[in-house]
Amino acid sequence: MSSWRDQILKEFTPKVARLTLVADPDGLLLEEGILEGVRERGFELIPFEDHIAFRYAYESKFRSRWDRGEHTDLVVVLRSQASDLSGLPYDLLQAGRRLSFNLGDIFPNLSYPVVTALDRGDLDALYEAQKRHAPGQLGDNATKEFVLRHVFEIAPELVKQPSDLLRVLLRRHYRGQRIPADLDNRFIQLLRQNNAFDDWPLETLVSDREAFFAFLQERWPIFLDREAAKGTSGVREDEKPYGLSIEGPVELPFDHHDIRVYIDNLFVEGLLHSVPHVHADTLSRTWVGIGVRTVPIEDRSRRLGKLIDSLEVSIPAEDAKHTDWFHFARGWAETILLANDQAEAIPESTGERIKNLQAQVDAGFAGWLFKRYAGLVNLPPVPPVMLHHLPRFLARQMGEDRNSKIALIVVDGLALDQWLVVREALASKQPGLKFREQAVFAWIPSLTPVSRQAAFAGKAPIFFPSSIQTTDKEPALWAQFWADHGLTPNEVVYIKGLGDGSLETVSEALSHPKARVAGLVVDKVDKIMHGMEMGTAGMHNQVRQWAKQPFMNTLLDLLLDRGFRVYLTSDHGNVEAEGCGRPAEGAVADLRGERVRIYPDAVLRGKVKERFPAALEWGTVGLPEDYLALLAPARQAFVQEKQRTVSHGGVSVEELIVPLIQIERRGE
Repeated sequence: MSSWRDQILKEFTPKVARLTLVADPDGLLLEEGILEGVRERGFELIPFEDHIAFRYAYESKFRSRWDRGEHTDLVVVLRSQASDLSGLPYDLLQAGRRLSFNLGDIFPNLSYPVVTALDRGDLDALYEAQKRHAPGQLGDNATKEFVLRHVFEIAPELVKQPSDLLRVLLRRHYRGQRIPADLDNRFIQLLRQNNAFDDWPLETLVSDREAFFAFLQERWPIFLDREAAKGTSGVREDEKPYGLSIEGPVELPFDHHDIRVYIDNLFVEGLLHSVPHVHADTLSRTWVGIGVRTVPIEDRSRRLGKLIDSLEVSIPAEDAKHTDWFHFARGWAETILLANDQAEAIPESTGERIKNLQAQVDAGFAGWLFKRYAGLVNLPPVPPVMLHHLPRFLARQMGEDRNSKIALIVVDGLALDQWLVVREALASKQPGLKFREQAVFAWIPSLTPVSRQAAFAGKAPIFFPSSIQTTDKEPALWAQFWADHGLTPNEVVYIKGLGDGSLETVSEALSHPKARVAGLVVDKVDKIMHGMEMGTAGMHNQVRQWAKQPFMNTLLDLLLDRGFRVYLTSDHGNVEAEGCGRPAEGAVADLRGERVRIYPDAVLRGKVKERFPAALEWGTVGLPEDYLALLAPARQAFVQEKQRTVSHGGVSVEELIVPLIQIERRGE
């Protein structure tokens, strides 16, 4: 078989049984490629997790169709062993055929616990390696080394000197690879057999992406001093005292050819930051120039040019993993920020390149969403991929540590590029803050009642149809989620309408001795957006002014001082758009957003689409059946023609890929 998926997909022949029950302890059916294959064959899939939520979806979407004599190909997935299928409700067992899949059958020669710890997206490389190398029966350690080598391209026996180790860590952390802790530990164990790494804090650098980049950042000025000294008469200046917060070797071989290939990208994408230097004039004309601060306008235009070069060749393909879009969105956010910071200084040719790139990104992302978005909804919640995964992701952490306290701050309307503005303002006030940056998908349509409510409910919007037009039920949905996970009402806090003014209500709620989980809505950025007439650049300006006020830093202090683990996210981003005209629809639309219109049935929606042929009709993925969205065309809005606005509701990268940031204090 050419792929491990074939073994599973061959079982899904349409019209064999209207209901298929699958025991899937390893979550194989939830892998993106499998989900797409199952859907292409006409099957619909519901995980059996929450009994009541399942029953609602099952009765409303499927039973009613069977009663009308329609055929469906429905798959009900149970994340446990085959023997547990018999515990499903009797009416399902009567109607369904049974299947079961697990990783042990697909990788019979490899250690099961090692393979199950892998992200499902890594199984392709492993299956290919198993086919090519036919390794025979392997134990735990041998499996770990096999996986390190063939899945993550890490051959421990070839890591003999600092440049080898740096190359391995750069490739891993630049790509944001998630490697299970057991594999990291095995890699470190093997490295420790080599004295060359005695003074390296391997336990920190191997697994902690932020610490690794901080380690490089601290050593970059030291390297620049050495580079500058090469040009002088060979007289070494007195050693400067370098205050390093991360221990380890002081000098790193940044100039080694294997390392140099990464340096440009790290500075261009903002993973490392350029630094001032006494010999900036000389150094800026050499290969290290991108990491040396000179005239701000020159620095910016050099970075912007290189970012565009890099993004033009890395737009993810139609069958890309969602993580490829997360990586791309980060570089795209940096581009938006640089392009709008003193936009008047950008040459016309660069402006044209950005416009062309934007059109390609919009088209590529929309194509990918139509193919892959439906598969994201049911992915496992660790790591979270969509907003409604967040409560389960947080609950998992609380389950691991019964004393932990967690806060989720939802900054309504904060796009990824605006997060970069906020981060800079927070860090300038408190250099001791550390940001672990990830991203998640908002819901389509990217509206607050849909997306923010899903983030607090921990469920897809199909499960809260009665409140999908409002956010009034958020406190109850948040409390209900945590009640289902064993917390009492006085352990759960929810406060909205934050953003400026006093934090007394928050302080009071958090000081309750039992408070363990806090959901906090900061709506200031959304308010800024709805009054914005100055486009993206105006957004950056206003958000920067707001973030420099004491509010956010005070809120973070309040939470961190009380021992909360803090996560910050957003329910949707925003995009600058131009009016394409208002639909003359009378009272037929349930919602008249600037970037989206919602209709109760397909006929009404179809009539409006006739007038706006470039608008997108979006299916009801995870949405109630009578919640039909018509999305405005790329970079356009349903407002007066030629009018400029900043809005949300559509499917641009800026609206849909939102920040998920864990905020800590260094050394804690």
